[in-house]
Amino acid sequence: MYLFWSHLLWKSLGAFKVTKARIFGKVFHCRALHGDSDYSICINSDLTVSCNCVDYDGSGHIGDLKKQDFREIWSGDVAQSLRTKLLSGKLPLWLCSHCRELRFIDKRNAKSMADAYAFPTRGIMVENTVNCNLRCTSCKRHVLKKIRTNTVLSEADMHKVSSIVKNYGIEMVSFLNLGEPFLCRQVGEQLAILRNENPGIFIVSHSNGLLIDTDEKRNAAMLLDEILFSIDGADQASYVKYQRGGDFEKAYSNMKSLIDYRNKRNSKKPRIKWKYILFNWNDKNELVASAIELAKQANVDALIFTPTLGPIWGISFRYYFTRSFERIGVRTWAGREIELS
Repeated sequence: MYLFWSHLLWKSLGAFKVTKARIFGKVFHCRALHGDSDYSICINSDLTVSCNCVDYDGSGHIGDLKKQDFREIWSGDVAQSLRTKLLSGKLPLWLCSHCRELRFIDKRNAKSMADAYAFPTRGIMVENTVNCNLRCTSCKRHVLKKIRTNTVLSEADMHKVSSIVKNYGIEMVSFLNLGEPFLCRQVGEQLAILRNENPGIFIVSHSNGLLIDTDEKRNAAMLLDEILFSIDGADQASYVKYQRGGDFEKAYSNMKSLIDYRNKRNSKKPRIKWKYILFNWNDKNELVASAIELAKQANVDALIFTPTLGPIWGISFRYYFTRSFERIGVRTWAGREIELS
């Protein structure tokens, strides 16, 4: 039922955007497919390549590295078809309607943009595993697992991904997508391959934090330039309503322990941030104030309050329709960020 209403919402939003484009003489441009983004283009755990970061059903697949090289995928028929449809004023995927990479451009510029795409050297995503230890409310893992032929990147696969990063001069890797990176037992080896073969790149990851509880996992995290702990609440009650199966105290303690582990080694990396997704059950003043105080006590580098549109019934109206968050931190593409270090 959730999938039905979710798809209906995004298709309705897509229809609205297409109508708006026609009225104002606009068409669409995808920053990711034109190589202007440092995110979104993702190498999945089975070496398929997606054009977006929420490709649960495979509709965003643009190729397969088991059959094609990365440049062939990037300039191939599937990717080019998506670009062409967007530049004709259509949204080829239901996911396009709420993708942060979508832009309106003047229709008269469409022809010149058709072949004006660059290789995504700014950054890509790498999904080291599609497995997860939580059952988040809006997760579609049951759909996702039907299309992934491998749930974990093998050592050989990781070397292939690392070679792509090196050979094409990719500057940044977001080591995350639709699984929990630290659930993978080989996460340390995977990150070591990527780091050793590409010492100059920037690597960022996200984690729910529940499994970064040993020195082995903390050493793996130390190979990152930045890590965001996704902890969506300021106590167990507000946290577990979305991150089902989780333990707030453990996630928070593990985040604090990683900060202490890093600081004892006199290292500035990784930068450690707390990412707090806002819903209508965890956006109250007292919970937000508590999260800020807890972040200070843990000595995190930054706290990010991030709004979301899913699940639909969980939307934070206080964020979108009031001025409650205007004085909290600074506005970024992710929401409101408070620098604490």
